[in-house]
Amino acid sequence: MVNNVTGPNPLAAAQPMPGNAQAMNKPTPAAAGAANTAQGANKTAAGQAAAAADAAGAGANTQDRFLKLLVTQMKNQDPLNPMDNAQVTSQMAQLSTVSGIDKLNSTLKALSDSVTSGQAMSATGMIGHGALVPGSSMELRKGQAVGGLELSQGADSVKVLIKDGANNVVRTLQLGAQKPGVVPLAWDGLNDAGDELPDGKYKFAAEGAAGEQTFPATTLSFGMVNGVAPGSGGAKLDVEKLGIFNLSDVKQVM
Repeated sequence: MVNNVTGPNPLAAAQPMPGNAQAMNKPTPAAAGAANTAQGANKTAAGQAAAAADAAGAGANTQDRFLKLLVTQMKNQDPLNPMDNAQVTSQMAQLSTVSGIDKLNSTLKALSDSVTSGQAMSATGMIGHGALVPGSSMELRKGQAVGGLELSQGADSVKVLIKDGANNVVRTLQLGAQKPGVVPLAWDGLNDAGDELPDGKYKFAAEGAAGEQTFPATTLSFGMVNGVAPGSGGAKLDVEKLGIFNLSDVKQVM
């Protein structure tokens, strides 16, 4: 005999909930954002895990191929001249060395990627600031131009030649004695006769003198950092009108 079991009405459970209850169950924007963030983190973690699994699988395949080769070699060895223990041990050591090199390469790549990402994050603090990078041009705006020099040694005097678009020297600056390193340079836009020159791009060159010897000075152009992006060789900086530079190219932030 079958007993009738009294319980909740399944039709009632399937009925839609009142509006207030539905509103209470509706996720808030903050909760939805947190869920999306969690999903993104899960996808990233899943991708990293998949990459690690692929690397582990590649290492396992290498070991499997080696062991199959070793077993085949031992099965087909000359019974009168079998492999000795030293040979087997040597081949096993070679396998261990190869596996260790693969793991070391994977570890170094992960470390390099982490350092590159950290450099890019740190370099974002330079956005909106001026930087001196290798270059030989100066932008004259409203009677002001900024550049720089890098001296490999101390100098008793430093001479700077500013040239126009036709490569004519329009102004000669004497900076006096300078210590080795980066030397900021400012120009008021006047030529040697004291006349104001029009705004635009000018070139400049410099040389230092120590005793009776002269030596060239490295010229540095000034530009605003507009953006930063990670790259294979480290962080890349987009410097206004000058181009893309490595983080190591920046000689001074102003």
